[in-house]
Amino acid sequence: MSLVFAGVCSHAPGITSRANMAAPDDKNSLYEAFDEMRQALEATKPDALIVIAAEHFANFFMDNMPAYCIGMGEEYEGPIEDPEWLGIPRTKVPGNPDLSKRIIQKVLNDIDVAYAEEWKFDHGISVPLNFLTPNYDLDIIPVNINCQGPPLTPLHRAWAFGQALRKACDAVPERIAIVGTGGISHWPATPDSGKIDTSWDKAFLDKWTSNDKQSMLSYTDEETWKEGGQGGFEIRTFIAISGATEGCKARVDYYRPIPIFAVGCTIGIVELEL
Repeated sequence: MSLVFAGVCSHAPGITSRANMAAPDDKNSLYEAFDEMRQALEATKPDALIVIAAEHFANFFMDNMPAYCIGMGEEYEGPIEDPEWLGIPRTKVPGNPDLSKRIIQKVLNDIDVAYAEEWKFDHGISVPLNFLTPNYDLDIIPVNINCQGPPLTPLHRAWAFGQALRKACDAVPERIAIVGTGGISHWPATPDSGKIDTSWDKAFLDKWTSNDKQSMLSYTDEETWKEGGQGGFEIRTFIAISGATEGCKARVDYYRPIPIFAVGCTIGIVELEL
């Protein structure tokens, strides 16, 4: 079975931790967009959800930083942050080690990927799951692309990683959904936190919706750092989704810069050719 669902969304911790500080329309409109994404995801009846995220030094640090890692655990736990601060109760999240292993074996034909049987989810995965699988009743396969500790994987390799994931999904009988989650422009944990470059965001999203490989891969880390902040390096998760859905157009169902959430909040869905 091939992919049955693909999309992207934001994962900023402020989306849940500072929800009561946002303007009601900002919060409510974003939460409604997440709920619509959940409904679209559930309608495809997936057996498992692959979440491609940018891990924030919760499990991997500079003493051992894989460019790519796929979870192979029976279950996971999250959030690793203080649940009261993040606004998400800590819970167990079901995995599927057999499916993960089969996907990893296929991906290894094209990409040297690390794997982990133990994984504590930080906000990069916990925030999306809080909205997309609120009952935690769907098997999750976490995926990390290093977007934090240079040297970072080149963008064309993030695309190739997405292609490898797609080949792996096509090779298994299960129905697979895949979501890439990250920021576009943002400057977390800096004096510029809350700054959002809307023009830069929209220019990138235009390229993402048209699946414009050449344009997306033309970004340099220097340009991204200058215009999109260090959080902008997380475009790798969006690019991986584009690689996994090469040739398919996408749509942005929601984009709004919400400074108190410290990111241009985004919900996008790929129009898969099933």
